[in-house]
Amino acid sequence: MDRYGFGWLLDQNETEIEHEDSAPLLEELDIDLVEIQYKIKCVLMPIDSIANQNLNRSVLRDNPDFWGPLLVVLCFALLSVYGQFRVVSWIITIWIFGSFLIFVIARVLGGEVSYSQIVGTIGYSLIPLLIIALIVPFTRKFHLLSNLIKAFGVGWSTYSAANLLCVQELKHKKPLLLYPIFLLYIYFLSLYSGV
Repeated sequence: MDRYGFGWLLDQNETEIEHEDSAPLLEELDIDLVEIQYKIKCVLMPIDSIANQNLNRSVLRDNPDFWGPLLVVLCFALLSVYGQFRVVSWIITIWIFGSFLIFVIARVLGGEVSYSQIVGTIGYSLIPLLIIALIVPFTRKFHLLSNLIKAFGVGWSTYSAANLLCVQELKHKKPLLLYPIFLLYIYFLSLYSGV
């Protein structure tokens, strides 16, 4: 093999092989569980006075990740699977393309946000709908209560996403960004409830 000039293909560096095996999997995949937990806390408590804490909500914009929102979206999709497996692909597709639509609208409105920030925020803000999806099966007999809980979940998700996405440039244009986010979460809820 050396005489044909391909000897470099079989060369191995012993120190590189040992170093690659020693890194933990979560570190290799760039998954920080403490940071994901903090971001979930920021989404669940969008109002400072309720939490009695000062959470740094800009961490979702400043340090976006993919694995936490993907986990939330997959959990929501798995809850929606009950009797309708094709919904999983729809939920992931709507998350990706709906986030792209919100990204385009935010950029047109003058916001300096990236697509990864939008995908992360929309994914994390699906947590209230995930909680609502766990509660609604127990209230199906009470239609009015069930609808009120669903409306509360959509409002909570929308408010949380809008607070996390509205950077300084978008503070005065918040209603223009709220409406498409609201419609996106309505669509997520309709995929869950089968309406």
